[in-house]
Parts: sequence; structure tokens; C-alpha cells
Amino acid sequence: GIGVSRLLGAIIEASHDDRGIIWPEGVTPFHAGIVNLRQGDAATDAACEGLYNALTAKGLEPLYDDRDERAGGKFATMDLIGLPWRITVGPRGLDKGVVELTSRRTGNSEEMSVDAAVDRVAQIYGV
Repeated sequence: GIGVSRLLGAIIEASHDDRGIIWPEGVTPFHAGIVNLRQGDAATDAACEGLYNALTAKGLEPLYDDRDERAGGKFATMDLIGLPWRITVGPRGLDKGVVELTSRRTGNSEEMSVDAAVDRVAQIYGV
């Protein structure tokens, strides 16, 4: 029969690229990944925590990468895990009042306010 492990294997086989898994939005383990580009910076940490709390309040499950690692390593990890959406938060963007929302499937990115990013992810998942 078709068990959970076979089903997961089939999803991964059908939805991946050379960088890793690309989870379909209907079965993703987390709805979006939050990448903190300046761990330890008070404003960036606060924005990431606010984003995490806002997504959670809408019933979404974000994955928050607050490791003290270079941005490239964090992006590679998010690509490997395959979350459909990545929200990148850094001091330069926050100075302009924006974060970056990136689609794992297309690689397209868009800058928007924190509130707009929360609303967009909620809209994608119908919450």
C-alpha cells in the first residue's frame, strides 16, 4: 500500500531541483522561512520575532533561522529544506521599511513591508 513515507518520497521526487526539495504549499512542514541576516542586531531581531508572532497569530507555522551564520549558508539551508516562501529580514531593508519575500519555486523576490509580507503569506494559504 501507499504509506506516509512512500507518499513523501513521491512528493519529493516530483517536486525538487538541484538545490533541494520544493514543498508544494499544501503539504509543506512550515509555511514560510524567516531568515535573520543580522543575528544580534536589536532591530533585526525584533522585526523577525514580530514577523514570527504575526504569522503564528494567523495560524501559520513559520521556521525562524536565527543561527549566527552567513547569509549564503542560511539561504542554502532554506533552499535545501524547500519551504515554499522565504522572508529575508536585514538592517538595510528595515532602514527602508521592507523585508524581502521570495518564492522557492520561481526564485522571484519582492520587497514589501512586514505587514504586507504577513498578509501575502496568509493570503497564499487562505487564512
